[in-house]
Amino acid sequence: MMAEPALKAPAASEKPRLLLIDGSGYIFRAFFALPPLTDKIGTPVGAVYGFCNMLFKLAQDRPGEQMIVVFDKGSHSFRNEMYADYKANRDEPPEDLVPQFPLVREAANAFGVPVVELEGFEADDIIATYARQAAADGRPVTVVSSDKDLMQLIGDGIEMFDPMKAKEIGRDEVIEKFGVGPEKVRDVLALAGDTSDNVPGVPGIGVKTAALLLDEFGDLEHLLAGAETIKQKKRRENLIEFADLARISQKLVTLHEEAPLPKRLNEIETVDVDYETLLEFARNYSFNTLTKRLEALAGAPAGVDLPESGAKDGGYTTIDELAVLDEWLERAKAKGILAIDTETTSLDVMKAELVGVCLAVEPGEGAYVPIGHKDDFGQLVSGQLDRDAVIERLRPILTDPSILKVGHHLKYDLGILARVGLELSPYDDTLMLSYVVDGTQHGHGMDELAELHFDHKTIHFEDLCGKGKKQITFDRVPIDKASAYAAEDADITLRLHQLLKRQLIEARRTSVYETLERPLVAILDKMERRGIKVDRTVLQRLSSDFTKRMKELEATAHEQAGHEFNLGSPKQLGEVLFEELGIQGGKKTKSGGHQTGAEVLEALAAQGHELPATVLAWRQLQKLTGTYTDALMQQISEEDGRVHTSYAMAVTSTGRLSSNDPNLQNIPIRTEEGRKIRKAFVAEEGHVLMSADYSQIELRVLAHMADIQALKKAFAAGDDIHATTASQMFDVPIEKMDGELRRRAKTINFGIIYGIGAYGLSQRLGIPFEDAKNYIAAYFEQYPGIKDYMDQAKAAAKKQGFVKTLYGRVCPTPEIKSSNPARRSHSERAAINAPIQGTAADIMKRAMIQVDRELDRSDLGARMLLQVHDELVFEVPKSEIDATAGLIRKAMENAAFLDVPLTVEVGTGADWDAAH
Repeated sequence: MMAEPALKAPAASEKPRLLLIDGSGYIFRAFFALPPLTDKIGTPVGAVYGFCNMLFKLAQDRPGEQMIVVFDKGSHSFRNEMYADYKANRDEPPEDLVPQFPLVREAANAFGVPVVELEGFEADDIIATYARQAAADGRPVTVVSSDKDLMQLIGDGIEMFDPMKAKEIGRDEVIEKFGVGPEKVRDVLALAGDTSDNVPGVPGIGVKTAALLLDEFGDLEHLLAGAETIKQKKRRENLIEFADLARISQKLVTLHEEAPLPKRLNEIETVDVDYETLLEFARNYSFNTLTKRLEALAGAPAGVDLPESGAKDGGYTTIDELAVLDEWLERAKAKGILAIDTETTSLDVMKAELVGVCLAVEPGEGAYVPIGHKDDFGQLVSGQLDRDAVIERLRPILTDPSILKVGHHLKYDLGILARVGLELSPYDDTLMLSYVVDGTQHGHGMDELAELHFDHKTIHFEDLCGKGKKQITFDRVPIDKASAYAAEDADITLRLHQLLKRQLIEARRTSVYETLERPLVAILDKMERRGIKVDRTVLQRLSSDFTKRMKELEATAHEQAGHEFNLGSPKQLGEVLFEELGIQGGKKTKSGGHQTGAEVLEALAAQGHELPATVLAWRQLQKLTGTYTDALMQQISEEDGRVHTSYAMAVTSTGRLSSNDPNLQNIPIRTEEGRKIRKAFVAEEGHVLMSADYSQIELRVLAHMADIQALKKAFAAGDDIHATTASQMFDVPIEKMDGELRRRAKTINFGIIYGIGAYGLSQRLGIPFEDAKNYIAAYFEQYPGIKDYMDQAKAAAKKQGFVKTLYGRVCPTPEIKSSNPARRSHSERAAINAPIQGTAADIMKRAMIQVDRELDRSDLGARMLLQVHDELVFEVPKSEIDATAGLIRKAMENAAFLDVPLTVEVGTGADWDAAH
C-alpha cells in the first residue's frame, strides 16, 4: 500500500506556492557536507547527488507547487562596481566542484525545474525579485536556502526553508540568529560586516552589539547620526570614523528587488516530474539509491512515496485483542529485546495523555496498540483495547531485567509511562546512541536517521495531523492511519538500535554512552517531572510593582513635560525634550528627528534633567515586565504550581545540557532585578533550596589538561586564582593587587579557554589592540604549557577531524581544514575549548549520576531539581540540611580525580537567590 503524499496539492482556487531554490548556495553546502562521490567514469558528482536528493524530496513533499532554481552567473556583479574588494577574498572553487556546476543545471532540467541566472546579478537578487513579485500577487513563497542575506525577505507571505536541516526559518529564527527582525537584518550586516563576502562593516561591532545598537537607535542612519552620543569610547570612534564603510556595506548586503528577470513569473509552470527522464539521468551518473527509488516511482504521480520497509507483506499490525498482545510480549521474552514507543496528545510530558503504544521485536515488523483514540465528540472509538488491561500486561515486561527495552528519545517515554504508573528498565536510547557516535554532525530525530542510515522516508507526524492552527492531536487520527505511522516508529527504532549499537562498539565510544548518557536519561526524566516550585505571588507582585512604578513614572513624565505624551514614541519624546522644553545638547537624525536612545538620555540625566531620567527608569521596567515576570508566569503548571523545564541532551557538540520551555539557564543573575526573579523559585513547606556549585571548574580542567604547574599549585593551596594570575603576569604582590588588574587577569583566564585573540581581548577589556596582544604574550610566557596545549589540540583536530574530552567524548571539528579563514578559525577555537568545556560537562554528568545514586542509597529526602551550567539545585527537608550538604559535596568533589582538587560551594535558602 502506498503512503499518502506528505502535502496535499492546493485547491484549484488557490494560487500555487512558489519555491525559489538557491542553487548556488546549495551546491556549495552539499559539496562540503557530503562525502566524495564519482560516477562510472570518475567524474566528481557528490554535490550533484545531494542536489538531486534535495529536489526529489521537495517534489515528493510539495506536489502541485511551482519551482525555480536560481544560480549565480559568473563571479562579477554590480556590487563589484560599488566596492572593488567585494568577495575579493574568496578562493577559487575546489577543483572537484568546478565540473559539477553544469551537471547541477542538467539535473534541474531532468527534474523539469526551470533554471534562471542573470549576468551582473547574484542569485540572491533574482530570488528577491521573484519573491517580492509573487508575494505582491498574493502567492505564498518559500525560499529554499539558509543564506543569511536572504533572511531580509521573510515576512509578508515569504518564508524560508533550509533543505540540509529540513528546518523552517521564520521571523523567530531570524531574531534568534541576529537579535533583530528581518527588516533590520541588512543594518546588522552593514555594521558587523561579512568576512565570507569581504563586506567591511565597522571594526569592533559584532552581530550582538549591532542588534543592541539598532534596538536603541532604530536603524543604521539614526545610529550613525547619533554616534557621538555613545559612551563606549572605541565604539563611538569607530562608528564615526567608519560611517561611510557602514553605508557601503549596507548597499552591498541589500538585495536588489527589481532585477530584470529573464523568465516572467507567469511563465513558471507547476513541476510535473517525468520519472522516466529523471531515471535515465540517475542511471547515467550512477546514483544507485536514487535510481531504485525512481524505478519504483516511474509512472507514479509526484508526491507519492512507496514504503521501502516494514509495511510490506503485512509487517505492520494493529493489536486489538489482548491475546494477540500477549503473543507479542511472549515473543519479546523469548528474544530478550523489545522496541517500544508511546503515542500521545502532546509533547509536554506534564500535559500529554497516552493514546497508544508501539512495539517491535524483529526488524521489518511493528505493532500498534491503540487505547485512547476518540471521535469528534471526545468519545473512545471502537477497535481498541482497554487502557488498564494493557498497562497491567506491560508492567512486568517493562521491568523484566532479561528483556532490553529500546526506545528513541526515551526520556519523553519514561515520563509518559511514569504518569500511568509504569517503570522501564533496562533500556537503550537510540537518540543518545546516535549522539555519542556522530556528535552534532547531523540531527538525531528518527525521521532524519531513517533517511540517513536506511535511505527510508518515514511517515511524518504532519502527514497525519497537519500543522499550524489546523493541526489535530494524535487521539483524533483514525486508527488505521495511526497504526502505519506508529508501528513504523517501533520498527525503525529497532533497526537503528541494531546498527548504532554496533557502530558504538566499533568506534570505541561505549564508555561515554554507558557511564554518562544512558544513565542520565532516567535522572533527567525525574528532574523534569519534579520541576521547581514558583511562587506566582512573587512574580505577580514584581509585575504589579513594575507596572505600578511604570504608571507612576509615566505620570511624573507627563507632569515634567506639562502634558500627556507617549513615552514609547521616540518622535514624541524628542519633540518634548528638545523643542518644547528646549533642552540643549540634543542631536538630529538624518531624517530630521531627534535622537532619544539610552546614551542620549543618560547624558541628559547626568546633567540634571529630570524627564530623561524618568524615561530611562520607565524603559527598564517595561523590558523586565515583558521579558521575565509576565512570561514566566505562563510557564507555571496549574497542576502542581511548579515550572517543568526540559533538558535537551543531544544538541551541543561538547555534551552540555540545554534547558528549554522555559530556559532556566538564562535568567539574569548579575543584576538586582534578576536576583529578584530568582526569588520567585522557592522550596516547598518544610524544605529549603540547596545550591551546589562547582568553583572555576573549567580553569581547573585547563590546569590539569595543559599541565600548568603554577595553576595547579594555586588551586591546591586554595589561592584566589585570578589574583595569582595577575600577580604572576604583572609582577605585583597579591597583597597589593587592585581590582582592575584582577579583573583583567580574570578576563584573560576565561578568554584563553575560548581561544580568544588579541582583538577579542581588546574589545572585552576596552584597551588598545597592542596592549591586548602584549597581555596574551605575557600570559603564554608565564604559562607556556597553555600555548603547547592549544597547539597540540589544533594539530590533533587537523589530523583526526575531532578532539576528545578526558572521558572519551568525541567533539567533531569538521571545518578545521576549511579554506574559509573564518570557518577554520572557528574550528580551531572549538578544538581548544571543546576538550575543556566538554570535560567539565562530563564531570557534571558524572556528578549528577553519583549524587542521584547516593541519595537513593540514603534515607535522605532531598530531590535534585535543576542543573544550570556548573550548578545543581536541590529541594531538601530542613531537618536534613547538614547531612545532605555533606553527601552532595562529597559526591560532586569525587566525581573526577584531577591533578587539582574540585571544590563545591554549597548554600541554602528559602528561595533560589538566597541559596545561591
